[in-house]
Amino acid sequence: MRLTALLLLSLISMPLWAAPEYPHMGADIYDTKADGGNLIDAALVRAEREDKRVLILFGANWCPWCRRLHQALSSAPTVVQKIHQEFVLVYIDANTRNDKKRHATVIKRYGNPLRYGMPVFVLLDNDGTQLTTRESGSLSGATHEATAKLITEFLDQWVK
Repeated sequence: MRLTALLLLSLISMPLWAAPEYPHMGADIYDTKADGGNLIDAALVRAEREDKRVLILFGANWCPWCRRLHQALSSAPTVVQKIHQEFVLVYIDANTRNDKKRHATVIKRYGNPLRYGMPVFVLLDNDGTQLTTRESGSLSGATHEATAKLITEFLDQWVK
């Protein structure tokens, strides 16, 4: 009886994490279940409190450049430091799957930034004012270091 209860408890308490959307590409970068509007609202509250700007990255888990850009944003020391000091970074899943466009309302709110391709940045002031939309292809360097340098230069233009 005790073993059955323990087994049942462990099954019930198993993590409810979903398998990656595209398992062959690794762990998801973009949360497919998160409410993008809520993520941005929370980021704006934090940005106001910390006197930072909000950097939204629209992309999808299937996108190789989205993954490479994520790598630079999360591991290149100069980029990580700049984001930590000056920005609140938000990832918004902009995938279309099974004929359903995720976060269509949020994408529309920011002037359909996907028209520039994916991934794409939208930068907001801490009051929610949209400051710029930036395609990300021009931030791709030949090496990880070159990409980090281009991203840092872009971010430096928008430091408060």
